[in-house]
Amino acid sequence: MPSHSGRMTLREPTPAPRPARSAATTGTPRKRRSLTWLRRQAHVQPGPIPPPGTTDVLEPAPTVAPPQSGGTLLEDVLGSPTATAVLAENALVQPAPRPSFLAAVPAGWRPKRAWLSLIPSPRSTPFTFGYLVLLLGTSLLIRFGSSKLTGKLLAVSSTDAHNMARHPLTALLTSAFWIADGGWLPYAVIFAIAVAPFERRFGGLRTALVFFSGHVLATIATELPVMALIHSDVLPHSAGRWLDIGVSYGFLTTAGVLVALLSGRARIAGIVALELFVISVYVTDDPASLASVVTALGHACAAHFGLLIWGPRLRSVARIAR
Repeated sequence: MPSHSGRMTLREPTPAPRPARSAATTGTPRKRRSLTWLRRQAHVQPGPIPPPGTTDVLEPAPTVAPPQSGGTLLEDVLGSPTATAVLAENALVQPAPRPSFLAAVPAGWRPKRAWLSLIPSPRSTPFTFGYLVLLLGTSLLIRFGSSKLTGKLLAVSSTDAHNMARHPLTALLTSAFWIADGGWLPYAVIFAIAVAPFERRFGGLRTALVFFSGHVLATIATELPVMALIHSDVLPHSAGRWLDIGVSYGFLTTAGVLVALLSGRARIAGIVALELFVISVYVTDDPASLASVVTALGHACAAHFGLLIWGPRLRSVARIAR
């Protein structure tokens, strides 16, 4: 091809284009690429080798749930590092409750909780419960023991004029542990009504103090006039040996205190009921006998001692903590 100078020139052929390098061969040199691959493999933890004949299926890594406030991680309960479920405080595993003995009783026959709380128990009313157990033992002794033995024990324990003149302390202490007719069940009901509520409010020590103080005071108040009448020959000497035992003076004193703690119309109704009880015992016993008259005076003295003396003193005493 002619040029501008008129001379002929040979053009070098255009070199063929060099093939493009793949993405795998571009960038990092081969030596550096191998080192990078080795570093990456060092950070990868080897997984469990699947047993032969199974297919290795990739599973997504479990996500760890953050602990919630007021809950407990399942990891702490089961001891597993992968268990991260959160349990609420009331959702922890609790021991199965023991079946109650009332489960086999029909619902209509089960006693109500309010009635069960009125029954004396060794935990809530230890004085009342222990006293009833002692009275049950002496009642069984009277019923099933020999008449000679029981007669001698009752003669020593009686707070008659003869024993009060010879051994007053023994008679005063032991006469309150016997029931004349051996009818324990009615006295158990009376103690549950008149003594157990007193003990629930004021405790066992104060209950024992009020109970025995009423028993001693009513006994002395009725037996001293009898002893004076016998000494002046107004009454025969046989009147000094009648049987005088029982617990009525003690529980009437606590009943008088409970009536004094009432207020308004409830107190008036309680006083009327207390007086009617004393009168009914006298009427149903033997109103014509001297022993019944003395016993009725002792009942009235014990009930009014609790109503007028102990009641105002204990009205300001706080209820004991249970």
